[in-house]
Amino acid sequence: MRHTRAGIYLIFFLCTLSLFVFHNAYADVTADQRAALQAQLAQVQAQITQNQAKLADEQSQEASLQTTLSVLDSQITEAQLEIKQRNLTIQELKDGVSQDNLGITALDSNVAASQASLAQIMRDTQHMDDTSFVELALGGSLTDLFQDADDFAAIKKAMASSFTQIAAQRSDLSTHESALQDQQQEQSDLLQLQVVQQKSLQSIEQQKQSLLAQTKGQESAYKQVISDQQKSVAQIEATLFSLADTNKSVSFGDIYSYAKEAGAATNVRPALILGILSEESGLGQNVGTGNWMTDMSPANQPLFQAICQGLGLDPNTQKVSARPWYGWGGAMGPAQFIPSTWDQYADRISNITGQTPPNPWDPRTATFATALLMMDNGADAQTPAAERLAALRYLAGWAHANNPSYAFYGNDVMALAAKYQAQIDEVNGS
Repeated sequence: MRHTRAGIYLIFFLCTLSLFVFHNAYADVTADQRAALQAQLAQVQAQITQNQAKLADEQSQEASLQTTLSVLDSQITEAQLEIKQRNLTIQELKDGVSQDNLGITALDSNVAASQASLAQIMRDTQHMDDTSFVELALGGSLTDLFQDADDFAAIKKAMASSFTQIAAQRSDLSTHESALQDQQQEQSDLLQLQVVQQKSLQSIEQQKQSLLAQTKGQESAYKQVISDQQKSVAQIEATLFSLADTNKSVSFGDIYSYAKEAGAATNVRPALILGILSEESGLGQNVGTGNWMTDMSPANQPLFQAICQGLGLDPNTQKVSARPWYGWGGAMGPAQFIPSTWDQYADRISNITGQTPPNPWDPRTATFATALLMMDNGADAQTPAAERLAALRYLAGWAHANNPSYAFYGNDVMALAAKYQAQIDEVNGS
């Protein structure tokens, strides 16, 4: 079977178009996979909601050994479900990134091949335009001549249509490409939370095992444990409140005085401020052991140098949170502010504390910084819902505060706030 030159180009062009068809087929498969993941996510979320209702009911019951164990079991179940939910979310993000990358690569190849084909066709078309009909006729049979002319016209028309389609698809995928960095950052954040919640889950499980070991399942022994846990006012005031990224250990009385002062200025509940500081001091295994040159995002490094210079500190010896395997570190002080956020709040922190420039490693200053950010996040409303949402915004920002993957942080902060509120009430005799 004989093919004209244009006919061969047409076959080649149709082959390049098959790449585009393959990409669309892949997109359909990945869409099915994503739909399956989303269905699993919805199922896990329903289980979480059901477990939260059960937990709320258990927490409202009179304290007893069985009730306490049931609460711990429900907390363990919730943590396990949230970890499962986050794993599915991370997988969904990974699939989305892979799909977009493959789509962009396929279109890049398609465009390059089509451009090469079009360039050759344009050269041959130009040759046909520049050559007289007699010369073309003498160069081959009239059948081939007219076949070439028809094929070239068909190819040019198909190429014009395909390039319009490819341009539209490429524009859409470029939009996805620009969003890949945000998706990858979200994936990094979720991995960080996964590590933290695994530790929280282990802590709850240890708490349950410790309670069982102390009571051996006896209600009378449980009552004695509760009694032993009641502290006098003097003991509470002497309790050391450990803070991250500082060499200071501050007594509960001292840190509470800072929180009271900051709370009075911002209308944020002191116990909630303490809850945030406590949660932040426990985030990450290597908090406070990092170096700005290796652990901090390059975008924040100039600001960090400026902060240290203003305080007369050596940036090379000043510790920041270490960079974990899943993203950047570089957070400063007890409140764990990154330099860019601290820079945004520096003037307000100075105005409210009287410290200029403000020092993120100073416990009192960090307490006020936390209170200011929590006030801006809506915690000054002092309702449980507003406080929990403000805590989630402290961690994830306003855009991701309602993401179920971050829920445990809000739960942890509120639990810590309740613990500190009980100690505050004991100190105040209320």
